[in-house]
Amino acid sequence: MAFASFEQDDDGPMAEINMIPLIDVMLVLLIIFMVTAPLLTHAVKVDLPKESTAANQLPPENIQIAIGADGQLYWAGEKIDDAMLKQHLQDAAARDNTAEIQLRADQNVPYRSVAHVMSEAARLGLTRIGFVTDPASK
Repeated sequence: MAFASFEQDDDGPMAEINMIPLIDVMLVLLIIFMVTAPLLTHAVKVDLPKESTAANQLPPENIQIAIGADGQLYWAGEKIDDAMLKQHLQDAAARDNTAEIQLRADQNVPYRSVAHVMSEAARLGLTRIGFVTDPASK
């Protein structure tokens, strides 16, 4: 490729491309697009209805487990044994693993009974456990 020099032969044709007109055309096109682009985003104004799109979420299931003073287990007021407790907990975990266990234990129950119910629930994935107390009694 030949570089431009101040000395030119007027005899031969010029082999270089003149870039200045191309740059001028490009700048004019750029300005045209900058002016017309905001006009292309014009939209029709429509008054759309306002509606709620939040999904209806049901509150998690509450599982009522009670432990009597003698260590007897109750599922929603019904007497159950240890094997039935495991089965009920498995069924509840299969239905909804976000279910909340509300544990009501007599104040004279050994901690071993409460810990057993808690460990069975946690083993099956039911980790939301709440302790229900009676605020009126002192």
